[in-house]
Amino acid sequence: MRLTKGTDIALRIAMRLAVLREQHPTTREVAAAVDVPYTHAAKVVSRLQHLGVVTARRGNGGGLSLTQAGLTGSLGQLVRDLEGVGDPVGCEDDPPCPLRAACRLRGALRGAQEAFYASLDPLSIQDLVAPPTGPVLLALSPRPTG
Repeated sequence: MRLTKGTDIALRIAMRLAVLREQHPTTREVAAAVDVPYTHAAKVVSRLQHLGVVTARRGNGGGLSLTQAGLTGSLGQLVRDLEGVGDPVGCEDDPPCPLRAACRLRGALRGAQEAFYASLDPLSIQDLVAPPTGPVLLALSPRPTG
């Protein structure tokens, strides 16, 4: 199973925010620290806000923070929400697959996809940032541009 780039960025941002509990970095600062383009990070932060994982405040003293639900919620559910519900194969594409009426592959792949998510269900972002990962995340600094 391969996650979308957006999900990868979302998980990296959430992990970074999890170790910066008392700090409230800007989207630009988080994007630089996890080495993703600001425009991608901004879209992902907006999605994470919509899902209730991140809060963002504007102005002086503002910035991003991870919600309690974002910190301790099910990683499997977060990945499901980020990836969206969809078929693992394009049976109904144009033109549709000629095997779709009698294919067993689609069901097998759906089962494998759900097993993947189920293996993430007992984990949380908090689990992902336990040592040795947390100290590495804290040590990240933006790469110089130029």
